[in-house]
Amino acid sequence: MKTFSKIALEEHFMMPGFEAYSKRFLSHIEPSAQRELAQRLADFDALRLEEMDRAGIELVVLSQSGPAVQAEPDVEKAIGLAKDNNDFLAERIARRPDRYAGFAMLPMQDPQAAARELQRCVKELGFKGSLVNGHTLGRYYDGREYDDFWACMQELDVPMYLHPIDAWRPLHALSDFPVLQGASWGWTVETASHALRLLFGGVFDRFPRLKIILGHMGEGLPFQRWRFDSRFAAYPFGVTLQRKPSEYIGTNIVITTSGVCSHPALLGAVGEMGVEAVMFSVDYPYESTELAAQFIDSAPLEPAQLEAICRGNAARLLKL
Repeated sequence: MKTFSKIALEEHFMMPGFEAYSKRFLSHIEPSAQRELAQRLADFDALRLEEMDRAGIELVVLSQSGPAVQAEPDVEKAIGLAKDNNDFLAERIARRPDRYAGFAMLPMQDPQAAARELQRCVKELGFKGSLVNGHTLGRYYDGREYDDFWACMQELDVPMYLHPIDAWRPLHALSDFPVLQGASWGWTVETASHALRLLFGGVFDRFPRLKIILGHMGEGLPFQRWRFDSRFAAYPFGVTLQRKPSEYIGTNIVITTSGVCSHPALLGAVGEMGVEAVMFSVDYPYESTELAAQFIDSAPLEPAQLEAICRGNAARLLKL
């Protein structure tokens, strides 16, 4: 089995002081596993680099573990924390710029402040885009008040990784079923729905060069492309789009394999979206780097396709 050189995009760290934001979902993890996660999230040296080396990962794009400032109700505090986090990350990247790159944390409570921070992070700190942990206190980003932010992002020509978060209010079907509210299912529903709000809200028509990255094999969206076209044609509810819904999934919406180590799912995503829309990722430290690397290295695709998924597509998107 050949080992392919890899770039990974959904790889997390924890800046000191942000632990409280993650307490809700980490509290469901067994205590010894919590301690190991905390150790790995805080590490920028031996643990992370050794694991990358064993898996053939040449570069990771680091981002603060969620939900971070998306859960902060104080707008000015969120703006300050985002800047502090991004400066902290830039310092860590500067120690090993050959192995680390960064995604900015953004205070989406204030679209103009978020645009300014994204511009600072890209132009001054050299970050490759942003990772935003879903909605901000129930506020989604399809509204016109975010158009200036999207315009800034399109001008900078960098992607946003739209990462899962707890639903603002659980679906009634999940409200009495905690096991389904988080990573097992609820995060997928929440994140896919947010991405669809951007699509059907016309954000990609207004800003056609935007790139949104979805993890976890696209949160299920690649496998519903045909049905989106079929049912939208039947029930448009007054919404008009410049293209079929499916045409945005694979162009404006691209995906990573993080947390879904299934060859049939990978083949389906490539078949639906094209190989150029799929990128490797791990979701470190919440998923196994070893398992993710074995999964992609052994995938039943042509070497040229695997090279594109493992590093070529990310290198092109992030201008590496």
